[in-house]
Amino acid sequence: MPIALALASSLVWGVADFLGGVFTRRAPLTAVTVVSQTAGFVALLVWLAARGFSVGGASFAFGVVGGLCSAVGLSAFYKGLAVGTMSIVSSVAACGAVVPFALALLRGERPSVWAVGGAIVALVGAVLASAAERRASGDRRLGALLALVAAFTIGLFVYFLGLGGKHGDPFSALLGARVGSLSLLVAGALALRAPLAPRRELLPAVALIGLLVSSANALFVFASRNGYLSVVSVLGSLYPVVTLLAAHVVLSERITRVQRGGVALALVGVCVVAAAV
Repeated sequence: MPIALALASSLVWGVADFLGGVFTRRAPLTAVTVVSQTAGFVALLVWLAARGFSVGGASFAFGVVGGLCSAVGLSAFYKGLAVGTMSIVSSVAACGAVVPFALALLRGERPSVWAVGGAIVALVGAVLASAAERRASGDRRLGALLALVAAFTIGLFVYFLGLGGKHGDPFSALLGARVGSLSLLVAGALALRAPLAPRRELLPAVALIGLLVSSANALFVFASRNGYLSVVSVLGSLYPVVTLLAAHVVLSERITRVQRGGVALALVGVCVVAAAV
């Protein structure tokens, strides 16, 4: 079950990140991030109200810390997708899975050697799957730099969100994450006097991004609650494969032999993990 949830999280996250990259080319970055995060926050509040509103202190605190990292990571990632080459940015950002993977091992998690090996193979496959051609357009240097920032901060977000799920109520961790990310994003937008909303015709699509991100986060929290954070953090970071396929189908981006090999390698890694856990 943790493996299925982590993979589902990657699928939903990949679609959300592809849409985020598309719409940050049509609307200001602050508008996309603030509106999408607000939509996810409102949906989460409705869910919490329906199930009986209660917040766990430790889970909420871990979520807030993760949310602050998420605000920085999402801004860097979407900006990188908007100004750079989508496949380069995705491949570099995918390496952020190394952060929660390493931290979880340092904290004492000991999954089997096969599970660790399969997770590493899957991560390498995800990076290769989103490797770009040299002829790719866009500001590759700036995009890669922003992707490095996104990799580290999103990696920290994944780690703290996973800790929140393990130390109490998963929904408290999700609420804390939304409070942290939305607070920092709104404060940053106000300080920069940047737009807080896109054009009216883009609002539904941007709000959908937030709902997808919240769904992906929820799937990941439940995966980490019942499985090794070191393993599910890698499986939950295979979204570049989804971004690659979406870019190929929607934007007609070419898929190279290296990318096809990366997809195959990622699938092999997932199968090894599934057999080992």
